[in-house]
Amino acid sequence: MQSNRFISPLLILLMVMTTISCKTQQKEQETEPEKETAEPIVVMGYYVPEKNYQPENLPLDQLTHIIYSFTNVIDGEMKFRNEESGQKLRQLVAQRETNPHIKVMIACGGWGADGFSDMAHTAENRKKFVESAVAFNREYDLDGLDIDWEYPAIPAAGTGARPEDKQNFTLLMKELRGALDTLERDQTLTFASAGWKPYYKNVELLEVMQHVDYMNVMTYDQVGSSSPFTGHHTPLGLISEEDVKGTFAWEYMDERRERFAERGITLDPRSAERIVEYCLEQGVKPEQLVIGSAFYGRAWKGVPPTNNGLYQSNTGAHIGWSAYHQIRNEFEPNADYQRHWDSIAKAPYLYNAQDSIFISYDDTVSVRLKTEYAKQKKLGGIMFWQLGNDTKDPNSLLKAMYDASIK
Repeated sequence: MQSNRFISPLLILLMVMTTISCKTQQKEQETEPEKETAEPIVVMGYYVPEKNYQPENLPLDQLTHIIYSFTNVIDGEMKFRNEESGQKLRQLVAQRETNPHIKVMIACGGWGADGFSDMAHTAENRKKFVESAVAFNREYDLDGLDIDWEYPAIPAAGTGARPEDKQNFTLLMKELRGALDTLERDQTLTFASAGWKPYYKNVELLEVMQHVDYMNVMTYDQVGSSSPFTGHHTPLGLISEEDVKGTFAWEYMDERRERFAERGITLDPRSAERIVEYCLEQGVKPEQLVIGSAFYGRAWKGVPPTNNGLYQSNTGAHIGWSAYHQIRNEFEPNADYQRHWDSIAKAPYLYNAQDSIFISYDDTVSVRLKTEYAKQKKLGGIMFWQLGNDTKDPNSLLKAMYDASIK
């Protein structure tokens, strides 16, 4: 009886202490802020098979999606122009055995690819194309489709275009979505859009976005090789008119301000941040936006040394475009080419004062910043044109992009 009377107070004391401890832990748990888990972003790479095609050696572990490029609209259907492309695509799809995470998609179209306007013009024509696209993806066991129509209602590169393209593009994407969803494999549906505002006047943006997974915004070629002035062709940062004021580029555009205004063109310097902000203002969901990076550069000749060649006049394209591996191997190590960093555009450029050559491009620093921006803004992710242009070195553009995407 004595021992029972002694244990009883101990039990009571333990029970009180346990209760206090539990309440304290509960309070700490309630007051501790929840840790935000970052959603993974997509890393999409367009890919044109190289001459030395070795799909087993592609860095697929650093990609979420690879987009084989291109099929075309041929006789109203989605087709390859040659049988060899189909054989190579099958080899790429076979890489899912060792990379089960990878989504293998097919792109249709590209710069100068015609046939879209006629194909989308009638319900009958769209039905024919959609059925061919579904049959194609079933035959090759693909994970999705990217429509690269450049551009609805705009006769770019001499392609056919009509005002009705605006509505017909919506119908096309809606019908593709419904048909692709009948396949056994889950299908990712994307389309390539321009990195400049006038494009969006020619598409029913929010209606289209209801039927697609992502919009791949081509935030490159913002200044083309035929431009009378140099500039950043794939900048991230929000460049203002004030940042360009006093340069040849600004004077050239300012002289034509009224003429551009009549065509609905503003003088806002183009960039990834600017077009993303514009799309978000239009109501596009951030998780559907995928910004672009260029694995190639644009170069101009006859560029004066003012401002190290940036926003200056030129006498034409030095090279239409240069793959990044060429820039890495030939230009970056060359002492005549000085690398400069534009902290506003968040973009690098090279200038050769001796030969008056200016090169705009993406490097490992700029692609990392773009990827970090996509994560910060909670965008869908980042994509690039195109994988075959990257260096084979371990510190490649894709590696910098991938590393930033998983942090």
